[in-house]
Amino acid sequence: MRLALLLCLAASSATAETVIATRTIRAQEIVPPDAVRLDAAEIRGAHGALEDVVGQEARVALYPGRPVMRGAVGTPALVERNQIVELSFARNGLSIVTEGRALDRAGAGERVRVMNLSSRTTLFGTVTDDGAVRIAGD
Repeated sequence: MRLALLLCLAASSATAETVIATRTIRAQEIVPPDAVRLDAAEIRGAHGALEDVVGQEARVALYPGRPVMRGAVGTPALVERNQIVELSFARNGLSIVTEGRALDRAGAGERVRVMNLSSRTTLFGTVTDDGAVRIAGD
């Protein structure tokens, strides 16, 4: 009983940390290591590890002394809005490759809206590591 109480007290006194910006980081800027630090306070919804933030792209402006919230940083964009990208579709041995126009910014592994330049159809796809867009072919 006593051991359980001590374990509960030890668990509740464990310190959680929050990533805090040390300078203004503009939207679309890659977060460098010297622009963030760890603070001993735990803030709900904020990143708790520097590895989760450093090297990521700021989605919104981050201000000094404020926590870096989840969703405020993400994978660096490989595809810019209005960029011409390669679209690929594959299903049951059929493979189609054409050009499209990105309608949003996105990084590797993220979904992006694209317009097929041949048909003018708007589609959703996933950005690949080389900057192409793969249209799902269930």
